[in-house]
Amino acid sequence: MKRAIPVLSLLFLLLLPLAAAQPSRGMLPLPETIRLSNGLTLFYVRVPDLPLVSFRMVLPGAGSAAEPMENEGVSSIMAELLTKGTSKMKAEDVAEALDSLGADLKIYTTPEYMAVDADSLASQFPRLLELTFHSLQDPLFATQEFDLVKSQRIDGIKAIKDNAGYAVRLYFQRAYFGDNPLGRLSSGNETSLNAMSVEKVKDFYKTRVTPRGAYAAVVGSLSSQELKALLSKTLGKWKGAGSPAAPLPPPPQPKGKTLILVDKPDATQAYWVLGAPGYSANDPVTPSAAVLNTLFGGRFTSWLSTELRIKRGLTYGASSRFQTFLSGGVFTASSYTKNDKIAEMLDIVFSLFEKAKSGFAPEEIESARNYIQGQFPPTLESNEAIAASLVQLMAQGKSFSWPDEYLRGVSSSTPETVQAAAKRLLPAQDYVLVVVGKAAEIEPLLAKYGEWKVKKITDSGF
Repeated sequence: MKRAIPVLSLLFLLLLPLAAAQPSRGMLPLPETIRLSNGLTLFYVRVPDLPLVSFRMVLPGAGSAAEPMENEGVSSIMAELLTKGTSKMKAEDVAEALDSLGADLKIYTTPEYMAVDADSLASQFPRLLELTFHSLQDPLFATQEFDLVKSQRIDGIKAIKDNAGYAVRLYFQRAYFGDNPLGRLSSGNETSLNAMSVEKVKDFYKTRVTPRGAYAAVVGSLSSQELKALLSKTLGKWKGAGSPAAPLPPPPQPKGKTLILVDKPDATQAYWVLGAPGYSANDPVTPSAAVLNTLFGGRFTSWLSTELRIKRGLTYGASSRFQTFLSGGVFTASSYTKNDKIAEMLDIVFSLFEKAKSGFAPEEIESARNYIQGQFPPTLESNEAIAASLVQLMAQGKSFSWPDEYLRGVSSSTPETVQAAAKRLLPAQDYVLVVVGKAAEIEPLLAKYGEWKVKKITDSGF
């Protein structure tokens, strides 16, 4: 009790509570919102059922899209090194500490942000949060650890090119986005990795990693008072000097066909990814697009899977998805087949695009709505999922009621709204198509689609 007064006094300086915890209203519980004086916004939800605590944080502007092109891969290397030691703890000390706690701490980057995931028993969370704070505030960036990670990344590029199913996605990302920041490859490339230095990693950290504008969430059995006391000793002291990156430009809008063939002479199968403009994270089309994608390529019984796998026996897997960013989005469809079947498969895919634009049957729409309404709610039930949703919704400029609004939009989707989404979002003439396979066998089959740019998989880069 003797320490209560100074701790509380410090809290008044560091913490500015905005709202008390409120009961659940919809799919996500409404959190208590706490703003730290260093610019970090934290959301707290108490879930007392189990003695577990989950922590999630996103730092907008610290992801791969903020990298200079010549330093491609630097953000993900930085993120990995943040858990490889501090000025007071070597990498093995951090690993042993996490092992002894039975806790998980992961730091990684996406195009738009850096993310921190941490989970532990409630009794171990104070120490876990302390380790997280020191990793963010005082990383060691040891040359030995950097050299090891860099070497692993270079070897990883070679391994990627041996795996056509993985490589085709990186070739597609480069072909679709080009020099657009959203196209930075988190893996890096041979040129950027060979030129990478630990100083460049430190520079990116100093420039981009900051609590200002960051969002965090704590969900679990910890009390609000306990959390605030912990924050005063950890994240409340975080003084990152970096600044969030400027808003990202929208993704490219392909005009006409861009056709890329990557020659892998030993390939017995051809892998492909086709992409076209999608929609942004806050676009009203989202619910109808979700219904569309569920029917087209988003589940096992989708049109793509049914036609390519079940009816034709051309593949073991085919899918489509919408990837959204604040500034725009991308639609992609992908699959693979034997080299001599690639043209047959692509013909079917293009015919399905046109068929979808003609509309779906009412019973198909109802089936997709029911599927989403059954699959989506369970994704928000765990502590980890609640915490991740809270920070991601804020980073996307959405409200905590968005999941409920999304499901209402799905429920109200009609054959007309889904057909309109298909006409808008499924490609016709403007798209990027990348195929990885044995060029000697598949290039003549692909000629009918247009003029292809041929690359060798052994060439540097993607």
